Amino acid sequence: MSSQVNAGTPLTHAPDGIGYKLLELPPELLALLESDDPPVLKLESSTASAVVKHGSQTWGLRQKNTSNALILLAPAPSSSSTGEDSDQPAATELKAISTIHDSVELVPDTTGETAKPVARGKWHEKFARTR
Repeated sequence: MSSQVNAGTPLTHAPDGIGYKLLELPPELLALLESDDPPVLKLESSTASAVVKHGSQTWGLRQKNTSNALILLAPAPSSSSTGEDSDQPAATELKAISTIHDSVELVPDTTGETAKPVARGKWHEKFARTR
């Protein structure tokens, strides 16, 4: 029988005040960015949305809301960790540093025109404005 007691991993809510956004990249752009010679991307504004450009390729930025929140966790030394001379391993706790309810995706813009937002109804427009 083991002498160690598994008390679980403590989880605390400790927002760090940084506004996080998750960016969903198309596979072809991800491959370019992970290559040995990554390209320089340009972010440009337009009347309807922002666009990312590389050479002749253009991607429009779209906000995607989700009903399932994503929680970003960061490890932190536990406040109840054992001393250095103890034979118990130092405990680690997790901090929930941010909760994300929306992400940004890049959508290929093949028309050459500025991407236009999709109308989703009055409730969605009202809800999205308060975020």
